[in-house]
Amino acid sequence: MSLFRKIFGSISDKKEEELKSSERGKYMPEIKLPIDEKFTINFKANGGKFLYCEDLEEVFESLENIIQENKWEDKKTFFFDKNLKDKFKESGLVAADTLSDSTIFLTTCENLIGNDGSLLISSNQIAEKKLTELPINFIVFATTSQIVENIGEGLRGIKNKNKQKIPTNITTIKHFKSSDEKDFLSYGSSSKNLYLLLLEDL
Repeated sequence: MSLFRKIFGSISDKKEEELKSSERGKYMPEIKLPIDEKFTINFKANGGKFLYCEDLEEVFESLENIIQENKWEDKKTFFFDKNLKDKFKESGLVAADTLSDSTIFLTTCENLIGNDGSLLISSNQIAEKKLTELPINFIVFATTSQIVENIGEGLRGIKNKNKQKIPTNITTIKHFKSSDEKDFLSYGSSSKNLYLLLLEDL
């Protein structure tokens, strides 16, 4: 009897342990994920493509891979930000003179929102344009220090950074085009084929 107990008893004990661990969420407080991990999970769930880079050299390598993967070598990129245009002038991107002439839009953002994986942008990045007026292909260059918990924290950050003149046209990009199929959650919003080049700066 004790031999059977040793063999079968241990199996049932394991099952009981598995049962307890699977039911943990019902009775225990939710495990709090680090903000960067939460952002990454939510961003990918929204359909975004995420490339983590340790330095600028890696940023340029990742950008080159994006261009090759999408066959964008002869496509034009629009920049609103002159500093960003200067930073990426050696990357092989062909700068467009007008927005209508471009296939890709390369920009920064105000913040990366952890709790829903969206990007907070303003007139600093898109002037007074609507998202629908911008190319469907977005490449966003951001840093890990821009990750915040929620939109409220992001808005406070915008206000503190721009005390002289608060930017207008503040919006979030949340739906990233992962396929041609539309789902009812993204109805009425402008979905984008979005790549995020995230530079470690902490």
